[in-house]
Amino acid sequence: MKVKYNIKSVVNILIVVLLVFFISGCFGLGSSSKSEGDPTATQPKSKKTTAIYYDFEDVLIPMELSIVKNRTVVILTPGFTSGLITLKGRVERQSLFNFFNHNMAKDNWTVISQIKSPGITIMVFQKPSRTSVITIRDEQIYTYVEVGVAPTITGGSGLSRSNLIE
Repeated sequence: MKVKYNIKSVVNILIVVLLVFFISGCFGLGSSSKSEGDPTATQPKSKKTTAIYYDFEDVLIPMELSIVKNRTVVILTPGFTSGLITLKGRVERQSLFNFFNHNMAKDNWTVISQIKSPGITIMVFQKPSRTSVITIRDEQIYTYVEVGVAPTITGGSGLSRSNLIE
């Protein structure tokens, strides 16, 4: 027995199927998009945190670095924090150099000196009452970063060279 297909019924079925796909697509877009009256519709998505301040409130550290606790010493005194934070991570030395250059300037540190060699980079920054030395060192698996912050000898902290020698 041979089945006859009416061309008009085939076209009607195709139109219905296409309409179902079109309408279901519109409903999917409508549920995930924001309405025109929504005030948050024009706000950008919040950025993921990529850096954090640890013990030093004005030295930003990339989140890719983790603290090496047995090589970290931080001294808290009234009104001042100093010490050495050692960190490690799988980050390229040049990107860390760029990161610290940019963010230390944003936190009002002045570049005093920078030394770059094949395996180590040393960056020295200063504020009126303290100095920060950042050392970036490549090793086999990790890149190590040491961030040291100490009072400036002639800074506003009351320290002078004669006080330290006595």
